[in-house]
Amino acid sequence: MKQAGFPLGILLLFWVSYVTDFSLVLLIKGGALSGTDTYQSLVNKTFGFPGYLLLSVLQFLYPFIVDPENAFIGRHFIIVLSTVAFTLPLSLYRDVAKLGKISLISTVLTTLILGIVITRVISLGPHIPKTEDAWVFAKPNAIQAIGVMSFAFICHHNCFLVYGSLEEPTVAKWSCIIHVSTLVSVFISILFATCGYLTFTGFTQGDLFENYCRNDDLVTFGRFCYGVTIILTYPIECFVTREVIANVFFGGNLSSLFHVIITVIIMTAATLVSLLIDCLGIVLELNGVLCAAPLIFILPSACYLKLSEEPRTHSDKIMSCVMLPIGAVVMVVGFVMAVTNPQDCTHGQEMFYCFPDNFSLTNVSVSHLQMTTQLSILNISIFQ
Repeated sequence: MKQAGFPLGILLLFWVSYVTDFSLVLLIKGGALSGTDTYQSLVNKTFGFPGYLLLSVLQFLYPFIVDPENAFIGRHFIIVLSTVAFTLPLSLYRDVAKLGKISLISTVLTTLILGIVITRVISLGPHIPKTEDAWVFAKPNAIQAIGVMSFAFICHHNCFLVYGSLEEPTVAKWSCIIHVSTLVSVFISILFATCGYLTFTGFTQGDLFENYCRNDDLVTFGRFCYGVTIILTYPIECFVTREVIANVFFGGNLSSLFHVIITVIIMTAATLVSLLIDCLGIVLELNGVLCAAPLIFILPSACYLKLSEEPRTHSDKIMSCVMLPIGAVVMVVGFVMAVTNPQDCTHGQEMFYCFPDNFSLTNVSVSHLQMTTQLSILNISIFQ
C-alpha cells in the first residue's frame, strides 16, 4: 500500500489474486494436456531441458529467499533453536499431505495475528500522525508492490504436489478448491494491508511488526504466532526444493539416507541465509520479482500457449497472452527498482512514536520531507 498508493494497492491485490487463481488452474490444465504430473515435467516437455533447468533454479532458490524469521531477543539463537527442534524434523516428512495437516495450525495463528492488527488500528492508529501523501491514488513504485503481492500469493511451485494429494484429483475439483482458497487469501490480505496501512500510513515498514513498539505485549504475542507459522509452513517449501534436487540429480528417487542428508543441507543453507538477512522488505521484493513473477505470470502462460490447441480467441489463450508480457515487465522493471530504490529497513530500532515525552500527536500532519528533518528533534507521546 505504501509503495503503490492505497486505492491502487487494493485494486492490485484483487488483480494479482485473480491472476494467481487463473494460473494455478492453468498449470493443472497444462499438466493434463501434456500428460505430466509435476511442474518440472510440464516445463521439460514443453520447452525441453533449458526450460526445465530454469524452472529448477527458480524452485530451488525460492525457499532460500523466503526464510528470514523475525525474532527480537537473541534472534540468531532462536532461529537456530527453532530450526533444529521443529523445522528440520517436520521437513523430514516424505508425505506432503501430512505437512498440509500440520500447516493448518498456521491458518488459525494467522487469524489471531489478524485480530491483533485490527485491534491496534483502533487503539494505536489515532495516535500516529498521517503522512501528507497517505491517500494519493497511485505512486511510482507500484511495480515493486506487485512483486511483494506476487510473493504473498505464490504457491505454484508445489501445486502439483497438493493436486496429487487429493483423493480424487480432477481439474474441476482443483478449480473449485483454488477459487475458494484464493478468495479467502485475498480477503485476509486486504484486511492485513488495510489495517496496517491505516495505522501507520507512510511510516509502514516492509515488515509490519517493525512498526509496533517493543513494549507492546499483545504484538509480541503476535510476533510469536508469526514465528510459529513460519516453522509450520516452511517445511512445504523445503519439500519442493528437495524434490527439485531429487529430479535433477537422482532421477526422482532418494534413499532414506540421502533424503536425510539433502534435507539437512537445505535447512542449513536456508538457516545461514536467514541469519545473515534481517530486512524482510527487500527479501519480499526480490523474491516476488525474481521467483514469483516467472512462476505465476510467465511459465504457466507460456506452457499453455504452446500446448493448447484451442483457437486464439479462447479466453484462456487471451488471458495467457496478457499475463506473459506483464510478467516479463514486472520481473525486469521490478528487479531494477528493488535494487535502485530498496525499502527502508529499521530492524531492531524503535519507531519515533514509541518514545513518550511532552509532545502530543493531535492534529499533526507529517510529510516525508518534514519527517526527515524534524523527527530527530520531536519528542512524541502516544499515550497522553
